[in-house]
Amino acid sequence: MFSIMIINTLKQKTLSLFAPGNSSVLALLFVSSSVIATPQIQTWQTENGAKVLFVPAREIPMLDVRIVFDAGAARDNGLSGLAVLTNSLLAEGAAGKESQQIAEEFESVGAELENSAMRDMALVGVRSLTESRYLTPAIKALTEVLTQPDFPAHAFQRELNRLKVSVKARQQSPSAIAREAFNKAVFGEHPYASPVSGTEESLEKMTLNDIRAFYKKYYVAKNATVAIVGNVERWQAEEIVKAIVSALPAGEKAAALPAVKPLTQAKKIVIDFPSAQSHIFVGQTGTKRGDKDYFSLYVANHPFGGSGFTSRLVEVIREEKGLAYSVYSYFSPLREYGAFTMGMQTKTEQTQQALSLLNQELKKYVANGPTDDELEASISNITGGFPLNIDSNGKLLEYIAMIGFYDLPVDYLDHFIDNVKAVDIDMINDALSRRLHPDKMVTVIVGKQS
Repeated sequence: MFSIMIINTLKQKTLSLFAPGNSSVLALLFVSSSVIATPQIQTWQTENGAKVLFVPAREIPMLDVRIVFDAGAARDNGLSGLAVLTNSLLAEGAAGKESQQIAEEFESVGAELENSAMRDMALVGVRSLTESRYLTPAIKALTEVLTQPDFPAHAFQRELNRLKVSVKARQQSPSAIAREAFNKAVFGEHPYASPVSGTEESLEKMTLNDIRAFYKKYYVAKNATVAIVGNVERWQAEEIVKAIVSALPAGEKAAALPAVKPLTQAKKIVIDFPSAQSHIFVGQTGTKRGDKDYFSLYVANHPFGGSGFTSRLVEVIREEKGLAYSVYSYFSPLREYGAFTMGMQTKTEQTQQALSLLNQELKKYVANGPTDDELEASISNITGGFPLNIDSNGKLLEYIAMIGFYDLPVDYLDHFIDNVKAVDIDMINDALSRRLHPDKMVTVIVGKQS
């Protein structure tokens, strides 16, 4: 039986640190609050081919484990919703146990199971206390969910019906309608164009055999990245990972996705919907993980539409003109090129005025870039807030899972602030001129048409 021994001397060290007469404690506290060090990521590969990234975190007696597969909606292969449904069924029955029993196994030791599927990836993970009596059963339960799913027929039908209901709900949401039309227009025939949670047509076609085949193909060791953060030693982390993934077949890494084709001309889509406001999305293909222009575009977007109430779009469209309560822009980097998106909602009678102003600001920004003051403030804001992005095990887990999944440099976090500070006006203007094309944008408007 798999077991884990945790030897923790931190408690004794902490007690001696705060013992009477220990004059070094104040100095140590001052240093710890003043110096922010990025975590050192340790990496290795399991015998059956899974990639592992590990960061020891001694502050609290907790462990976070996340296994990420290249098994997101981009792998649906024309059967939209397949990745999401497969992942959701993992905890609905495994190793002969019903979902209720599985849930009770995690709850009885205070552990939390996570599983979800997104555009690029699907994941399964657990958070647990590191004491052996809690961690051992939590890891065992996670392993069963991951490696021995039963995919019971009644659970399949229930979850399938749930997705069908969500499709109906999307059809009543102007924002969801606009988002779906936007993705189709931007991505065309690429897998990124399909709704993650399925369509009426795809869900009607889906069978339990499709679920089993998807799991068999993509939930394999060579297609997996394991991220682990917590209060364990390296050898313990290796044993934990081995216990989880050794039962997975080696399999094969998922094939490369097709490239996202850039837009060659502008597209405008207007959808009549009985709503008080028009929902507007404007955009095109943007950037991807590991892109050489990533940091230039990331910093560039911050003062334009990515910094909330201090952004230029909010200042002009909301504050000066009062045309929208919320207006924003962002890049969605994926394995292949995700979208650059600008979005807002406005009163129906103000739609053309708001849209004209949005496009005007985009053209101005692409032509001239940010001011020196905007750039300085943005870099200060991004770098100043970065430590808060990795100040907990959960946040750190998100980062190292992303680093491993997208094959980013293992020292990505070490150089993040330097990469942001290195961005200047010339880099931004060069990237904007090459990457954003105001005359080739997709425009989607969903609302009541006069």
